[in-house]
Amino acid sequence: MKLFLPKQHGAWAILIIPFWLGVINGGYVWQDIPFFIGWIFLYLTTYPMLLLFKKKKVQFYAKWTIIYMIPALILLVFPLIQRPAIIIFGFLMLPFFAINAYYTSKNKDRVFMNDMSAIFAFSIAGLASSYLGQGLLNLKTMIFPFLTSVLFFMGCTFYVKTMIREKKNDVFKWISWTYHLLVVAAWFFSGLWMVAIAYIPSLLRAYFFYGKKLSPLQIGVYEIINSALIFIILSIQIVTLN
Repeated sequence: MKLFLPKQHGAWAILIIPFWLGVINGGYVWQDIPFFIGWIFLYLTTYPMLLLFKKKKVQFYAKWTIIYMIPALILLVFPLIQRPAIIIFGFLMLPFFAINAYYTSKNKDRVFMNDMSAIFAFSIAGLASSYLGQGLLNLKTMIFPFLTSVLFFMGCTFYVKTMIREKKNDVFKWISWTYHLLVVAAWFFSGLWMVAIAYIPSLLRAYFFYGKKLSPLQIGVYEIINSALIFIILSIQIVTLN
């Protein structure tokens, strides 16, 4: 049986980075492994589940929703037993899922607000994995991994749109450039200079790659490299602050 997998390959970075930044911030516990695998299955569940709102091929999408949901629920029991209050983060994701469902039902999966909703939902997973390790939320947790992830992937959204769907839109270009510059400047002025450095590659690629004839594959490869860079630098920053 051929697996029914999401077509948004770029989503894997946002699936992984916030979660493991949260693990680094909160401290590793063995429940992180079933939690992460369950988180992957939960993501796989949402793909066919959202497509159900298109009201086409309902039986097919329902089948794959159930196939992915069963292992997701079983694996997510482990972190729930360790920290029962962790279920709150699941409830926090629900409004963002509802927004995604609305745009999917309208066949507007690529609109900016839909992307932002998904970014916030995925970044909440970083709060959950951090809470699993340390059992509390504080300002450092809200910054690492939540805020850093939201700001990074918002920048990725701006950049990719300027390279593909909005490549001839000068207004969007300036929005992207200004956003990336302000994020770097804000981190520098906040005193977190290492975090600011982590965002510099994003700023440089947003400026220098704009207008270049890059294929979607090339854009994707560069984004993997950029994602790896920011994950490594932010991980170092978190460890130094622990």
